[in-house]
Amino acid sequence: MRDYDAERPPEPWQWLALDEVERVRLVREYHKRKRIDAISLQGHAAFHAIVETQVAMGEPSAVAATLRRLQSEGLDRHDAIHAIGSVLAEQFHAVASGSAQTDPNPAYAAALERLSAESWRHAR
Repeated sequence: MRDYDAERPPEPWQWLALDEVERVRLVREYHKRKRIDAISLQGHAAFHAIVETQVAMGEPSAVAATLRRLQSEGLDRHDAIHAIGSVLAEQFHAVASGSAQTDPNPAYAAALERLSAESWRHAR
């Protein structure tokens, strides 16, 4: 896999064949090509790559389902990935701050279920 395009899902087998560093690099280069600003491009690309990996793996299943739902609600694929990434970042923060439950996955799934295109648009 040479290039990444957030508007087109990568073939899962190709995406998963890459190591994490390469996935993040591809996402970072995509954002640079598109001139998409982020406070921390490396951190942004890391969360973006994690969401793509969760979609490719089908685990947790709520991620791919949320991606499809957000797109059906009118978000383009890239914005839907960002919306899911924002939920993932909140979950990471909860774990890092010690406020997360022992298993953060149920909270992640519940937050994804609450996420909508409208709530994402208002949060931006």
